Amino acid sequence: MSKLPVTVVTGFLGAGKTTLLRNLLQNPQGRRIAVIVNEFGEVGIDGDLLRDCQVCDEAGADEMNSSLSATIPSANILELANGCLCCTVQEEFLPTMQALIARRNELDCVVIETSGLALPKPLVQAFRWPEIRTSATVDSVITVVDCEALAKGDLVGDLDALEAQRQADDSLDHETPIEELFEDQLGCADMVLLTKADRVSDDELSKVKSWLNHELADGVKVLPCRYGELSPDILLGFNAAVEDDLDNRHSHHDHEAEHEHDDDITSVPLTLDQAFEPAALVQKLTQMVSEQEIYRIKGFVAVPGKSMRLVLNGVGNRFDYFYDRPWRADEQRLTKLVVIGHELAPEKILQVMGSDS
Repeated sequence: MSKLPVTVVTGFLGAGKTTLLRNLLQNPQGRRIAVIVNEFGEVGIDGDLLRDCQVCDEAGADEMNSSLSATIPSANILELANGCLCCTVQEEFLPTMQALIARRNELDCVVIETSGLALPKPLVQAFRWPEIRTSATVDSVITVVDCEALAKGDLVGDLDALEAQRQADDSLDHETPIEELFEDQLGCADMVLLTKADRVSDDELSKVKSWLNHELADGVKVLPCRYGELSPDILLGFNAAVEDDLDNRHSHHDHEAEHEHDDDITSVPLTLDQAFEPAALVQKLTQMVSEQEIYRIKGFVAVPGKSMRLVLNGVGNRFDYFYDRPWRADEQRLTKLVVIGHELAPEKILQVMGSDS
């Protein structure tokens, strides 16, 4: 049987990686896809969003290796939440891939969504290991880029949120400057997807694409992608065997030294038996952001009188939300949020969330 093809999706926090994969799982065009999610936080928001795309295969979970450190709520969505994947690749990634390889006849491909901090090259190098080299291959590296941020002269939509994620990850063994991390993500790419391109003018889009083309290797295409809507025929099937081409993919950090980290960056998980009107909730969260150094808020919200679950995403003081699916009959309608920031005061967060003002 041929090697299991693996697509690595990299990009900064908030660039749109989860939206891209959610759309892929909703429109697989007959492909049997497994997804590995590498995210930070005690409440697996991104993993839940992917599992609840309503097309994921629930069969076969018991066949997975029960000793895996990953949480495996279903057969095809696996969460690795113990730190940046490129830094925990041996203890986290290797056993997960071995379990997926054991199910090769049930899968057509695997997609890995890295955290916003992951260097793609160390992850790809793992596919040279004897344990998986003969059974799996990196089909391509897809780098997701925030077009709106680039048009404003920034590499990431919210740099503070990215730095908070960096500092909160105790396993992270590279303190990479943001510019070099971005260059590594571009240098390893087989394709670059420009998200949020609908938020910029045609002239701005043209300038961003022109700048990227000068930063990328010959033959790497830049493709605008709206709301993650991209055919799997474009996203999958590169057959690039990236692990055999790493010498041609520039990286700043093959020998990065270990650094200390700031323990004052924390994530506060909230599980509330309370429903919120979206506008009123955003008002509360905006108040919270003004009072504490909060970088990211994301999660699920119960809304009074609504049969649909609300997905909320906040970066800095900007909030977006949408309804993703109906609440299940056997599901408790709870509001679950993760707040990430610097020197957070959980009691003050709970006080704001519980107030009626």
